[in-house]
Amino acid sequence: MKVMKQYVVDAFTDKVFAGNPAAICIMEQWLPDETMQKIAVENNLSETAFAVKENEGYHLRWFTPGGEVELCGHATLATAYVIMRFIEPGCRQIDFQTLSGVLTVKGEDDLLIMNFPSFSLTPIEITDKIIQAIGIKPVQAFMGADMVCVLESEEKVREIVPNLDVICELDGVCLHVTAKGKEYDCVTRTFAPKCNVAEDPVCGRGHCHVVPLWAKKLGKKDLTAYQASSRGGVLYCSYEKERTVLCGKAALFSEAQIYFDEV
Repeated sequence: MKVMKQYVVDAFTDKVFAGNPAAICIMEQWLPDETMQKIAVENNLSETAFAVKENEGYHLRWFTPGGEVELCGHATLATAYVIMRFIEPGCRQIDFQTLSGVLTVKGEDDLLIMNFPSFSLTPIEITDKIIQAIGIKPVQAFMGADMVCVLESEEKVREIVPNLDVICELDGVCLHVTAKGKEYDCVTRTFAPKCNVAEDPVCGRGHCHVVPLWAKKLGKKDLTAYQASSRGGVLYCSYEKERTVLCGKAALFSEAQIYFDEV
């Protein structure tokens, strides 16, 4: 029987019961992939992150209930929060080796600053299936690693009732619907049924799509973004062309021991 420490951290918020929860496991060595996937399924959060110390940094992997993904923002932020607070107190910068290359996270006061790759977007045709998926015709649609639909207003984003079955038939890993905000520069929602996540509460990956888009549309480098899920979350963002900087806070929800047999 294996015993392992696990933290659950709410990311992109300064209080619990908001933002996006991620389970974090900092390990001495890797578990079998199947075991990590089973832990992610058992947690049933949008992401469970596993990290192992390697040289001066950490190797980081992210698992959704539906499988491993190549990039996750909120779980990276949550992992950095755990390492800086519990594993290496006083550490203020971490380099994570990931499937998306080296991701650097810096701590400044209570903010965590993440340097991520930007996704390039290509305009695509607005098909009947896209309209069926979100119940409304978007103003524009784009494809990066995920699909992005631009709506005419923040209200339309908040009112979306997605057809998750149809979203599963669309290209891209996730579907992001976004619009220019009133209080914030942009407002976004993210749906990821292919990962067994109906709606992601706050999606860092999604903002590596929408921040470059809105930075160009608004003609500004620095943006404040809001994820309009039921939990909600605020991201402080900067568009650096090939890179997107995402800043946010985090709050510890729980510490626990998990018990399992390796697969």
